[in-house]
Amino acid sequence: MNDSVVALDAEAKALEAPADHKDELRLWLRLLTCANLVEATVRRRLRDSFDETLPRFDLMAQLDRAPDGMTLSELAQRMMVSNGNLTALVERLVEVGHLTRAPSPSDRRAQIVALTPGGRRAFRKMAGAHEDWIADMMSGLNAKDQADLMRALGKLKSSTRRAAEKDSGT
Repeated sequence: MNDSVVALDAEAKALEAPADHKDELRLWLRLLTCANLVEATVRRRLRDSFDETLPRFDLMAQLDRAPDGMTLSELAQRMMVSNGNLTALVERLVEVGHLTRAPSPSDRRAQIVALTPGGRRAFRKMAGAHEDWIADMMSGLNAKDQADLMRALGKLKSSTRRAAEKDSGT
């Protein structure tokens, strides 16, 4: 069973018996459901439209912001994955000509990975489509709704960070 089905089921159960759940839990389930639906739609559309995966798209997005490329360690840190997880993604994108890999001039043990011109063109085409898909999914919200949601999510982000900092003792 995929994650979006689990989240939908959990949200549905919370809505069936709202008295059994605090508002905060129902809100969290709604947020999770929305995030899972958006991610599943983006994954499917990347696959169907570009024969691409979300992790490879994310990797290319990081490299699009770094015209001189990055080491695998830098990429892993930015993407919050291990170097090992990146290896297969990089290999596939090198194979199709979207990335180059070269030794770092400052550390021969490190590899610099960069988009090729063709890789940059392919990524930007995907990124344009991705932006359109997100706009389509958000089309049910008018400008005020979007501004209100952005403001509310900003407050939630701050509140979540404060709670996480309390947990870590910082």
